[in-house]
Amino acid sequence: MLDNAPRGTICIEDLEVGMSRSLRKVVTDRDIELFAEVSTDRNPVHLDDDYAKETMFHGRIAHGMLTAGLISAVIGEQLPGHGTVYLGQNLKFMAPVRPGDMVLAEVTVADIDHSRRRVSLETKCYVDDQIVLKGDAMVLAPSRKFD
Repeated sequence: MLDNAPRGTICIEDLEVGMSRSLRKVVTDRDIELFAEVSTDRNPVHLDDDYAKETMFHGRIAHGMLTAGLISAVIGEQLPGHGTVYLGQNLKFMAPVRPGDMVLAEVTVADIDHSRRRVSLETKCYVDDQIVLKGDAMVLAPSRKFD
C-alpha cells in the first residue's frame, strides 16, 4: 500500500477543513477471494471468469464494499486515524473496480463540529482519473481532552 501520511492519530483540535489523506492499493485476485470468504459474498461476478464475461461488466469486478474498505483504512489509520469512531457512510458506486486496478482512496475534511467531536468527510475512490466511488462519512474524532 502506498499512502501520503504516516499511521497514527490527528486529534480534532488539529483538524482543519480541507485537510486530506489518501492511500493507493492494487486490488488483487487474492483480495477479492479473501473478501468473498470473510463477507460470505460469493456472487460469481466477483469470482467466476466465465460467468462474469456474460454480465454487463464483461469480466470480473471487485466487491464494491472491498473498495469502500479502503476509505475505512484512510479514516481509521490516517484521518483522523487511530481512535476514530465511524458513525455513518454514504456511498455511490460510479464504475467497477477490476482485479489489477490501482485504487486511490481519498478522504477530505468537509466540516468540523468541535462541540460534538463530529467530523464530516468527503470520500472518493479513483482508478486512474475516473471516480469509481464517491460519498461522505461522519466520524467521532479523537480529542486530547477526552482520550
